[in-house]
Amino acid sequence: MSRRGWVLFLAMSVIWGVPYLLIKVAVEETSPVVVVFVRCVVGAAVLLPLVLARGQVRPALRHWRPLLAFTVLEMTGPWLLLSYAEVTLSSSLTGLLVASVPFVAAVAARLVGGEERLTAVRLAGMGLGVVGIVALLGLDVEGIALLPVLAVVAVVVGYGTAPLIANRALADVPGVAVSAIALVLTAVVYAPFAVPRLGQLGSASVPALGSLVVLGVVCTALALVLFFALIREVGPQRALVITFVNPAVAVLAGVLLLDEPFTLGLAVGLPLVLAGCALATRRNAPATAAVESPVP
Repeated sequence: MSRRGWVLFLAMSVIWGVPYLLIKVAVEETSPVVVVFVRCVVGAAVLLPLVLARGQVRPALRHWRPLLAFTVLEMTGPWLLLSYAEVTLSSSLTGLLVASVPFVAAVAARLVGGEERLTAVRLAGMGLGVVGIVALLGLDVEGIALLPVLAVVAVVVGYGTAPLIANRALADVPGVAVSAIALVLTAVVYAPFAVPRLGQLGSASVPALGSLVVLGVVCTALALVLFFALIREVGPQRALVITFVNPAVAVLAGVLLLDEPFTLGLAVGLPLVLAGCALATRRNAPATAAVESPVP
């Protein structure tokens, strides 16, 4: 990747390594639908004025079909399902499951005839990343429930396919416009269910409210703008390799900020994750010209 690509990659790895913990904190005191609604409203409040000032809404709406598909697959479905899953699942197990997104993206790209080749080196990097995540987080499966796991599986499918839509059908639409409109649409969808429950915010603690604000401003508004830039810089498949690093960031945050122990799993898993990412994001060598056979 280029230097700009690595900067965006590292920024997204950190920013989207935080939401698992923030969502876990928020859903302990507010319902999942309120978490999604507030996250979308805060994010839209940051981005929409900028989009309106630039006159980008109407041009973006000309691509309403792929825009709607992106919204459903990237936000409307996954964010509610993720919040619902974390009522039961730990943030570490959720992160481990979401780390399978690059594989879904690779399969989806192959099905739609993507130009990006999955070489043996890149596949090995993905496999190494998964091994690292397992070592990093451990098999946190106590009290596991089927429905929350299936909810995360649906999230993985959405996260794995939405960037392909953005890269193919929304390449001419500014990422900030796509993000702002998608946030507004998602907020409108959940408003009838969330507004009657907004009273929960009145009794929520400062950490829960702070988690919602950070989710909206940093992990949504800022993150979506950077994510679109990353997709356009390195392509959708490489961009999604951040899901290998996100759980590692969550674990490191626990060690550095919460005085959690530096475990053997962390010592072994983190280098594997980083090595896997380096291999999985490696650019393909130019294809050599095929030699035509004289046999008809």
